[in-house]
Amino acid sequence: MKNTTIAICGIDTGVGKSVATGLLAGFLSAQGGSVITQKPVQTGCKDKPEDIVLHRRLMGTPWNDFDEQGLTCSYCFPFPASPHLAAHLAGSAIDPEVISRASEKLAAEHEYLLVEGAGGLLVPLCEDLLLLDYLQQRRYPLILVTSPRLGSINHTLLALEAIKSRDVELLGLVYNLHGDNPTEIVRDSLLVIKRAMTSYGFSGATLLLPDIAESRSVNWQPMLQGLSD
Repeated sequence: MKNTTIAICGIDTGVGKSVATGLLAGFLSAQGGSVITQKPVQTGCKDKPEDIVLHRRLMGTPWNDFDEQGLTCSYCFPFPASPHLAAHLAGSAIDPEVISRASEKLAAEHEYLLVEGAGGLLVPLCEDLLLLDYLQQRRYPLILVTSPRLGSINHTLLALEAIKSRDVELLGLVYNLHGDNPTEIVRDSLLVIKRAMTSYGFSGATLLLPDIAESRSVNWQPMLQGLSD
């Protein structure tokens, strides 16, 4: 079975990447694809990993055997912090190879594997490895979720620069319109981000503008067409 793995990451925490991951998974499933989501590290976790539970709800599928085995969330820590700190406070440490082996097992059983990041792109998984560097090593194409909230221009441009410097494939950017943001900021931020995508050489990446908290009919197909052969 041919597998396509896609990373879905955000410019920061709380921008909607979990919802975007669940919606994309639901879209692929509705197109007839076999799809599974993975959240390698969940922090602030009290029981089941909340983001995986959200993915399943948005997909309209139940908690499954892969979830029960812990393959879809290798690390679940109670303290809401960056993965490396949450692990340390739990008396543990994150082993990237554990995550990679889980991803390989999931990919072997599904056509699509969607890997949701934790926090922003440059959060440390462990002392000597950032999330984006891990994704670069795995050569995953990436979807970046951003928003028009105050401060997002800086975060988005820094994220694009980091992606460019590591030569990571950017499939597209989701400009999440959810929230009560001033129209002036929404429009101006979008113009700045569009110019940045062009200047960084991402003009071929797809730009989507959904309110992902409200929309369950996002057309992801143009972004998926950007996948390399």
